[in-house]
Amino acid sequence: MPEIGVFPLALVLLPTERVPLHIFEPRYKELIGECISTGAPFGLLLEDDSGRRDVGTLATVSEVVHVFDDGRMNIVVEGGERFRIVTWTDGRRFPTAEVEALADEEGALDAGASQLRAEQALELFRRLAAVADAEAADPDGVSGFLSFEIASHIDFGHRPEQELLEIRSESERLERLTELLERALDVMTRERQIRASASTNGRVSHG
Repeated sequence: MPEIGVFPLALVLLPTERVPLHIFEPRYKELIGECISTGAPFGLLLEDDSGRRDVGTLATVSEVVHVFDDGRMNIVVEGGERFRIVTWTDGRRFPTAEVEALADEEGALDAGASQLRAEQALELFRRLAAVADAEAADPDGVSGFLSFEIASHIDFGHRPEQELLEIRSESERLERLTELLERALDVMTRERQIRASASTNGRVSHG
């Protein structure tokens, strides 16, 4: 990969995920403006209290929602290929870096076991959506990254999402995703039970 502009944010963009961004800093208005005019992607990289990570996602501007008179922008970006920082570079107002692609390195898990993990993750996703009363179409896995397609519909928090981003095996990601889905389902089920109990003052109707 060539040198790219990098946008560090308190956000993890997963491959296939679409997220809205509000661009207001002059240096990032310059970066995004160039990406819009050329169609080139930029790197979106998690930066939080723990520092700036080395693994991020190439982001493409898929929609310019609104451009304000002062140059601020509301845009929608879509996650593509993952990358790893090789070295940070200088010369622009915004951060730049030489990066390398971060591809999966599949292990020895057979296709049957991998399919089973995919089915487990999908079933948990459906159950979670039902508990949350959310209408969500089943991810189809056409991208080859069912794990990312599922995870992009759920807010697990920065650290678990970054962990998924850095795992270099779809089967291992599905395994970790299943653990996260089970935990989320347990939490949401308990919260729903508490709300239901509170609405009846803790009494159960026998009518």
